[in-house]
Amino acid sequence: MARGGINKAVVQIARDALIARGVNPSINAVRVELGNTGSMTTIARYLGELGKGKSRPKERRERLSDELTGLVGQLVDRLLEEGAEEVAEARAELDKHRASVDEQLAQAQAAMADLQRRHDSLQAALGVQASELSTSQSSLQSELTRNARLSQSCADLEIRVHEKDEQIRSLEEKHLHARDALEHYRTAVKDQREQEQRRHEGQLQQIQVEHRQLQQTLSVKQDDLSRLNRDNERLLSDSRQQAKVMATQDNTIARLTSDLNALAIASAREEGAKEQLIDQLAQSREESASLRESASQADARAKNTQVLLETTQSEIEQLRHELKQLQHETNPSRSERADDQRPE
Repeated sequence: MARGGINKAVVQIARDALIARGVNPSINAVRVELGNTGSMTTIARYLGELGKGKSRPKERRERLSDELTGLVGQLVDRLLEEGAEEVAEARAELDKHRASVDEQLAQAQAAMADLQRRHDSLQAALGVQASELSTSQSSLQSELTRNARLSQSCADLEIRVHEKDEQIRSLEEKHLHARDALEHYRTAVKDQREQEQRRHEGQLQQIQVEHRQLQQTLSVKQDDLSRLNRDNERLLSDSRQQAKVMATQDNTIARLTSDLNALAIASAREEGAKEQLIDQLAQSREESASLRESASQADARAKNTQVLLETTQSEIEQLRHELKQLQHETNPSRSERADDQRPE
């Protein structure tokens, strides 16, 4: 069955319009002329009937006056021509607008891709900065641990130096005591020798023996004193060496303190760079949102254009309907026969 609104008369009008424009009235061309309505089978059947009965319209037109026939033909041709021109203009405007929208959409997509690349680059730079910051923090922690270890070593060295000072002080006191004892011993021996010399000259040999013993003892004491002096000199040398080590440690601590200050300054700079990268990322997101909004507006304009095209097609259908009514009013018998031929 044929669709509603498609009959042999409408097909004939479309066929005549195509022939008038010099276009081959094929099934597809007639269907396009009808606004892509009607089945291909029905259009083919009507075209076949019109091809077989080419002489019948001439017979029907002979019944009408030449003036009415010419008027109707001109009206039909003009309506079809104006409708085709409006459709062509609407399609050209739609194509032009669609091309503009496609171009804007392509630009928006390119800008979106560029922003995405910039976002990825900024994200990578932010990752590198975070990695460097983590490395700096690890280095700072390592330096702090090393500084604490060096401080502990310095404290231990100070304790050892203090112990050495105590040992030196103790040795000096022992040396003084030994010297005092030696002086006291010498004085006592001298007094005893003088007394015994005055009292017992006869005991000179015994005194000489005792004197030799005392000399031996004195030699031993002198050896002890020399050893104590050498120990004292060695301790003094160790004390000077420890003082040099402490000075070196003080220089190392000062250098580490300077390095820590430099690391703190570098960390502050990296923090500022990180905040700047975060601001740039926020700006990129705002630009991306703006481009998305522009793309949405472009889609809305495309939809409005589609609605305009549909409205234009509806107006063309209305014109065809009015043309059909006009044909019915001007040739009732022809319309009745067309209605009889319309399948149920």
